[in-house]
Amino acid sequence: MMKEKKKSSGSNGSSDVTPKVRHRCCFPCLGPLTFHPHAVGDMVTLSHTHRVAKRSTETFRNGLVFSSRPVKLRERVRVRVEKDVFNWHGSLRVGFTNVSPSRRALPLPCTAIPNLTDTPGHWAAALPESYCRVGSQLDFWVSHDGSIYIMSNSGDKEKLLNGVDLKQPLWALIDIYGQAYSICLLGSEKRGLVSRKSCPAPAPAPAPEPSPTPQYIKPLLLASKDSNLDTESEDMSYLDLRISEDQTCVVCMVSEARITLPCGHRCLCTSCNNKVLQQFGTCPLCRHDISSSSMQRCATSEPRHLLPQHTHAHTHTYG
Repeated sequence: MMKEKKKSSGSNGSSDVTPKVRHRCCFPCLGPLTFHPHAVGDMVTLSHTHRVAKRSTETFRNGLVFSSRPVKLRERVRVRVEKDVFNWHGSLRVGFTNVSPSRRALPLPCTAIPNLTDTPGHWAAALPESYCRVGSQLDFWVSHDGSIYIMSNSGDKEKLLNGVDLKQPLWALIDIYGQAYSICLLGSEKRGLVSRKSCPAPAPAPAPEPSPTPQYIKPLLLASKDSNLDTESEDMSYLDLRISEDQTCVVCMVSEARITLPCGHRCLCTSCNNKVLQQFGTCPLCRHDISSSSMQRCATSEPRHLLPQHTHAHTHTYG
């Protein structure tokens, strides 16, 4: 399936055009889940393929974000708090809406409660500050009886509210409010006889280069870039400060991408490489075949004398 989306520039810092992407799912997969790229609060910036949302610390509001697609009943949306600030009172508000993010007029309201909840088709509740400390992971979902539940790090399950209209599709909504100002959307899971999870969001195809660089040279360029990074730059709390966004694994977005695939893309960490190889068998960026046989062919033909000599880069190749 091929999709193309365009967007005009705005205050949220997202790119003007979303390139064409391809995606294939099997039954256990719920499909990619990210933040909606256009319907975001005035003070929100999206990054890491629309899975990290950051609100300005200069304000406690204007931090609304929505899921990129409707979620299913009992599909647990999982987020992690990346950064907080104690200048404000209150913290995240979570909930659901049957109003499509694509149909919303901009700018968005400044808060979920009461600006959205006072209008039909919106249900949201405020979370305790203790649930929203840095590193906290939260699951929230809608049950078959129209109730919204939240589960915290400790595994405690709490009912937030009820009365959600289940007759129409529902999108998750989060208000990055108060103390929490940066969150990461980790994906979703629907539990049952067969557990189903959201898959990694398909990454946009790389932009065309004026002078194409040979694929086996790209790891050298990345290693060089790594050595010149500013370690004092502001980055996500769970990432190594030496790893730029371009060098982060495109699946987990946490570990350094150390695996060079047969197609030339260096985009997976060692752990995610094994999972992608078993479940998909294609490069997450270009969908090139990365089956065992193709890796063996790559290993025998890779010009190893061109691999980077910087020991701190820890470049891995198939072989």
